Amino acid sequence: MANPPTYESSTERVQAWLDAGTLHIRFNNPARHNALSVDMWEAVPRLLRTAQDDDRVRLAVFSGAGEKAFVSGADISQFEDMRAAREAVSRYEAMAEDALMSIHDFPKPTLACIRGYCIGGGVNVAISCDIRIAAEDAVFSIPAARLGLGYRYSAMKNLVDLIGPGAAKDLFFTARRIDATEAKALGLVTRVSAPAALEKLLAEYTGAIAENAPLTIAAGKAITREILKPSPELDQALCASLIRGCFESADYTEGRTAFMQKRKPVFTGR
Repeated sequence: MANPPTYESSTERVQAWLDAGTLHIRFNNPARHNALSVDMWEAVPRLLRTAQDDDRVRLAVFSGAGEKAFVSGADISQFEDMRAAREAVSRYEAMAEDALMSIHDFPKPTLACIRGYCIGGGVNVAISCDIRIAAEDAVFSIPAARLGLGYRYSAMKNLVDLIGPGAAKDLFFTARRIDATEAKALGLVTRVSAPAALEKLLAEYTGAIAENAPLTIAAGKAITREILKPSPELDQALCASLIRGCFESADYTEGRTAFMQKRKPVFTGR
Protein backbone atom coordinates (compact mmCIF):
# COMPACT_ATOMS: atom_id res chain seq x y z
CA MET A 1 0.00 0.00 0.00
CA ALA A 2 1.75 3.13 -1.28
CA ASN A 3 -0.02 5.61 0.94
CA PRO A 4 -1.60 3.75 3.85
CA PRO A 5 -4.55 5.54 5.46
CA THR A 6 -4.30 7.21 8.83
CA TYR A 7 -6.91 6.89 11.54
CA GLU A 8 -7.85 10.34 12.76
CA SER A 9 -11.22 10.50 14.44
CA SER A 10 -13.64 13.29 13.54
CA THR A 11 -14.06 14.05 17.26
CA GLU A 12 -11.79 14.03 20.30
CA ARG A 13 -14.47 12.01 22.08
CA VAL A 14 -13.54 8.99 19.97
CA GLN A 15 -9.88 7.95 19.86
CA ALA A 16 -8.53 5.69 17.12
CA TRP A 17 -5.13 4.16 16.49
CA LEU A 18 -3.61 1.20 14.69
CA ASP A 19 -1.46 -1.18 16.74
CA ALA A 20 0.02 -3.97 14.62
CA GLY A 21 -3.07 -5.54 13.01
CA THR A 22 -5.59 -4.11 15.46
CA LEU A 23 -7.60 -0.94 14.93
CA HIS A 24 -8.50 0.39 18.37
CA ILE A 25 -11.60 2.60 18.64
CA ARG A 26 -12.00 4.03 22.13
CA PHE A 27 -15.00 6.02 23.36
CA ASN A 28 -13.51 9.00 25.17
CA ASN A 29 -16.18 10.83 27.15
CA PRO A 30 -15.11 9.86 30.69
CA ALA A 31 -16.74 12.86 32.38
CA ARG A 32 -20.06 11.29 31.34
CA HIS A 33 -18.96 7.66 31.70
CA ASN A 34 -18.38 7.50 27.93
CA ALA A 35 -22.03 8.22 27.14
CA LEU A 36 -22.53 8.44 23.40
CA SER A 37 -22.95 11.92 21.96
CA VAL A 38 -23.91 12.70 18.38
CA ASP A 39 -20.32 13.24 17.25
CA MET A 40 -19.31 9.90 18.74
CA TRP A 41 -21.99 8.01 16.83
CA GLU A 42 -20.96 9.78 13.63
CA ALA A 43 -17.25 9.00 14.03
CA VAL A 44 -17.58 5.21 14.03
CA PRO A 45 -18.78 4.51 10.45
CA ARG A 46 -16.11 6.80 9.01
CA LEU A 47 -13.32 4.94 10.78
CA LEU A 48 -14.66 1.53 9.80
CA ARG A 49 -15.08 2.53 6.15
CA THR A 50 -11.39 3.39 6.06
CA ALA A 51 -10.40 0.16 7.83
CA GLN A 52 -12.49 -2.08 5.60
CA ASP A 53 -10.08 -1.83 2.67
CA ASP A 54 -6.89 -1.46 4.72
CA ASP A 55 -5.04 -4.76 4.51
CA ARG A 56 -3.06 -3.87 7.63
CA VAL A 57 -6.23 -4.10 9.75
CA ARG A 58 -7.08 -7.63 10.86
CA LEU A 59 -9.66 -6.70 13.53
CA ALA A 60 -11.27 -3.74 15.30
CA VAL A 61 -11.45 -3.43 19.09
CA PHE A 62 -13.93 -1.15 20.87
CA SER A 63 -13.28 0.04 24.42
CA GLY A 64 -14.07 2.90 26.79
CA ALA A 65 -11.64 5.42 28.23
CA GLY A 66 -10.87 5.04 31.92
CA GLU A 67 -11.90 2.28 34.29
CA LYS A 68 -15.52 3.18 35.09
CA ALA A 69 -17.39 2.59 31.86
CA PHE A 70 -17.40 1.04 28.41
CA VAL A 71 -20.44 3.10 27.35
CA SER A 72 -23.12 4.20 29.81
CA GLY A 73 -25.83 5.02 27.26
CA ALA A 74 -26.82 8.27 25.57
CA ASP A 75 -25.16 11.55 26.54
CA ILE A 76 -27.68 13.11 28.94
CA SER A 77 -26.69 16.62 27.92
CA GLN A 78 -27.97 15.95 24.38
CA PHE A 79 -30.92 13.79 25.37
CA GLU A 80 -33.50 16.58 25.49
CA ASP A 81 -32.36 18.28 22.30
CA MET A 82 -31.86 15.20 20.16
CA ARG A 83 -34.62 12.86 21.32
CA ALA A 84 -37.37 15.03 22.76
CA ALA A 85 -38.94 16.39 19.58
CA ARG A 86 -40.62 13.85 17.35
CA GLU A 87 -38.91 15.16 14.23
CA ALA A 88 -35.52 14.62 15.89
CA VAL A 89 -36.24 11.01 16.80
CA SER A 90 -35.97 9.69 13.26
CA ARG A 91 -32.66 11.51 12.72
CA TYR A 92 -31.18 10.27 15.99
CA GLU A 93 -32.34 6.71 15.41
CA ALA A 94 -31.00 6.69 11.84
CA MET A 95 -27.63 7.98 13.06
CA ALA A 96 -27.37 5.35 15.80
CA GLU A 97 -28.52 2.63 13.40
CA ASP A 98 -25.86 3.64 10.88
CA ALA A 99 -23.13 3.41 13.51
CA LEU A 100 -24.28 0.09 14.91
CA MET A 101 -24.80 -1.49 11.50
CA SER A 102 -21.36 -0.31 10.42
CA ILE A 103 -19.97 -2.39 13.30
CA HIS A 104 -22.27 -5.34 12.64
CA ASP A 105 -21.53 -5.39 8.90
CA PHE A 106 -17.78 -4.74 9.14
CA PRO A 107 -16.28 -7.69 7.24
CA LYS A 108 -13.39 -8.19 9.65
CA PRO A 109 -13.64 -9.39 13.27
CA THR A 110 -14.82 -6.93 15.90
CA LEU A 111 -14.33 -7.22 19.64
CA ALA A 112 -15.79 -5.26 22.57
CA CYS A 113 -13.45 -4.98 25.57
CA ILE A 114 -15.69 -3.99 28.48
CA ARG A 115 -14.94 -2.43 31.86
CA GLY A 116 -17.50 -0.86 34.18
CA TYR A 117 -20.87 0.33 32.93
CA CYS A 118 -22.21 -1.14 29.69
CA ILE A 119 -25.70 0.31 29.58
CA GLY A 120 -28.28 0.86 26.84
CA GLY A 121 -26.38 2.02 23.77
CA GLY A 122 -23.28 0.42 25.25
CA VAL A 123 -24.96 -2.98 25.13
CA ASN A 124 -26.00 -2.24 21.54
CA VAL A 125 -22.40 -1.48 20.58
CA ALA A 126 -21.17 -4.62 22.35
CA ILE A 127 -23.72 -6.98 20.78
CA SER A 128 -23.00 -5.52 17.34
CA CYS A 129 -19.47 -6.89 17.76
CA ASP A 130 -18.47 -10.49 17.06
CA ILE A 131 -16.84 -11.12 20.44
CA ARG A 132 -17.21 -9.58 23.90
CA ILE A 133 -14.77 -9.87 26.78
CA ALA A 134 -15.29 -8.17 30.13
CA ALA A 135 -13.69 -7.38 33.44
CA GLU A 136 -15.32 -8.64 36.61
CA ASP A 137 -16.40 -5.08 37.43
CA ALA A 138 -18.58 -4.79 34.30
CA VAL A 139 -22.29 -4.00 34.75
CA PHE A 140 -24.90 -4.52 32.01
CA SER A 141 -28.43 -3.19 31.58
CA ILE A 142 -30.97 -2.38 28.85
CA PRO A 143 -33.14 0.36 30.41
CA ALA A 144 -35.44 1.06 27.43
CA ALA A 145 -38.57 -0.04 29.32
CA ARG A 146 -37.77 2.41 32.13
CA LEU A 147 -37.59 5.26 29.62
CA GLY A 148 -40.46 4.46 27.26
CA LEU A 149 -38.08 4.15 24.33
CA GLY A 150 -38.75 2.19 21.18
CA TYR A 151 -36.08 -0.48 20.70
CA ARG A 152 -35.03 -0.99 17.09
CA TYR A 153 -35.59 -4.32 15.34
CA SER A 154 -31.88 -4.70 14.56
CA ALA A 155 -30.87 -4.24 18.20
CA MET A 156 -33.50 -6.67 19.46
CA LYS A 157 -32.52 -9.23 16.82
CA ASN A 158 -28.84 -8.99 17.79
CA LEU A 159 -29.79 -9.55 21.43
CA VAL A 160 -32.08 -12.51 20.71
CA ASP A 161 -29.57 -14.08 18.31
CA LEU A 162 -26.89 -13.81 20.98
CA ILE A 163 -28.60 -14.93 24.20
CA GLY A 164 -31.94 -16.38 23.06
CA PRO A 165 -35.49 -15.05 23.37
CA GLY A 166 -36.03 -16.02 27.01
CA ALA A 167 -32.96 -14.28 28.39
CA ALA A 168 -33.47 -11.33 26.03
CA LYS A 169 -37.03 -10.77 27.27
CA ASP A 170 -35.89 -11.12 30.89
CA LEU A 171 -33.31 -8.33 30.54
CA PHE A 172 -35.55 -6.18 28.33
CA PHE A 173 -38.81 -6.43 30.32
CA THR A 174 -37.22 -5.90 33.74
CA ALA A 175 -34.46 -3.43 32.74
CA ARG A 176 -32.47 -4.96 35.60
CA ARG A 177 -28.71 -4.72 35.97
CA ILE A 178 -26.55 -7.81 35.82
CA ASP A 179 -22.90 -8.36 36.67
CA ALA A 180 -20.21 -9.91 34.49
CA THR A 181 -20.70 -13.39 35.97
CA GLU A 182 -24.37 -13.49 35.00
CA ALA A 183 -23.58 -11.90 31.63
CA LYS A 184 -21.17 -14.75 30.91
CA ALA A 185 -23.70 -17.36 32.04
CA LEU A 186 -26.27 -15.86 29.65
CA GLY A 187 -23.78 -15.76 26.76
CA LEU A 188 -23.77 -11.97 26.63
CA VAL A 189 -19.97 -12.05 27.01
CA THR A 190 -17.50 -14.78 26.10
CA ARG A 191 -14.75 -14.41 28.68
CA VAL A 192 -14.41 -12.61 32.04
CA SER A 193 -11.20 -11.67 33.80
CA ALA A 194 -10.00 -9.69 36.77
CA PRO A 195 -9.73 -6.00 35.83
CA ALA A 196 -5.94 -6.11 36.02
CA ALA A 197 -5.85 -9.11 33.66
CA LEU A 198 -8.19 -7.68 31.00
CA GLU A 199 -5.38 -6.20 28.92
CA LYS A 200 -3.63 -9.58 28.84
CA LEU A 201 -6.86 -11.31 27.79
CA LEU A 202 -7.37 -8.74 25.04
CA ALA A 203 -3.81 -9.34 23.81
CA GLU A 204 -4.57 -13.06 23.62
CA TYR A 205 -7.44 -12.35 21.22
CA THR A 206 -5.74 -9.69 19.11
CA GLY A 207 -2.66 -11.87 18.74
CA ALA A 208 -4.58 -15.00 17.75
CA ILE A 209 -6.90 -13.24 15.28
CA ALA A 210 -4.07 -11.24 13.69
CA GLU A 211 -2.06 -14.43 13.13
CA ASN A 212 -4.89 -16.50 11.67
CA ALA A 213 -5.92 -16.63 8.00
CA PRO A 214 -7.87 -13.46 7.10
CA LEU A 215 -9.83 -15.03 4.23
CA THR A 216 -10.92 -17.97 6.39
CA ILE A 217 -12.07 -15.64 9.16
CA ALA A 218 -13.88 -13.36 6.69
CA ALA A 219 -15.65 -16.35 5.15
CA GLY A 220 -16.69 -17.65 8.56
CA LYS A 221 -18.08 -14.26 9.54
CA ALA A 222 -19.98 -13.84 6.27
CA ILE A 223 -21.46 -17.34 6.39
CA THR A 224 -22.56 -16.85 9.99
CA ARG A 225 -24.35 -13.67 8.91
CA GLU A 226 -26.16 -15.64 6.19
CA ILE A 227 -27.26 -18.23 8.75
CA LEU A 228 -28.74 -15.53 10.98
CA LYS A 229 -30.62 -13.64 8.27
CA PRO A 230 -34.26 -12.79 9.07
CA SER A 231 -37.14 -15.01 7.99
CA PRO A 232 -38.89 -13.95 4.77
CA GLU A 233 -42.10 -13.76 6.84
CA LEU A 234 -40.72 -10.86 8.87
CA ASP A 235 -43.08 -7.86 8.93
CA GLN A 236 -40.64 -4.93 8.91
CA ALA A 237 -43.46 -2.40 8.54
CA LEU A 238 -45.11 -3.69 11.73
CA CYS A 239 -41.83 -3.48 13.64
CA ALA A 240 -41.27 0.09 12.48
CA SER A 241 -44.84 1.05 13.38
CA LEU A 242 -44.51 -0.37 16.90
CA ILE A 243 -41.27 1.53 17.51
CA ARG A 244 -42.75 4.75 16.15
CA GLY A 245 -45.72 4.31 18.46
CA CYS A 246 -43.42 4.16 21.48
CA PHE A 247 -41.69 7.40 20.54
CA GLU A 248 -45.01 9.15 19.88
CA SER A 249 -46.57 8.08 23.18
CA ALA A 250 -47.24 10.01 26.37
CA ASP A 251 -45.22 7.32 28.15
CA TYR A 252 -42.12 8.31 26.17
CA THR A 253 -42.57 11.92 27.28
CA GLU A 254 -43.01 10.76 30.87
CA GLY A 255 -40.01 8.43 30.70
CA ARG A 256 -37.77 11.13 29.29
CA THR A 257 -38.96 13.72 31.82
CA ALA A 258 -38.51 11.34 34.76
CA PHE A 259 -35.04 10.46 33.52
CA MET A 260 -34.02 14.11 33.40
CA GLN A 261 -35.56 14.75 36.83
CA LYS A 262 -33.98 11.59 38.28
CA ARG A 263 -37.27 10.21 39.55
CA LYS A 264 -39.27 7.03 38.97
CA PRO A 265 -41.55 7.27 35.92
CA VAL A 266 -45.28 6.65 36.09
CA PHE A 267 -46.42 4.93 32.90
CA THR A 268 -50.03 4.64 31.73
CA GLY A 269 -49.69 2.64 28.52
CA ARG A 270 -50.75 5.59 26.38
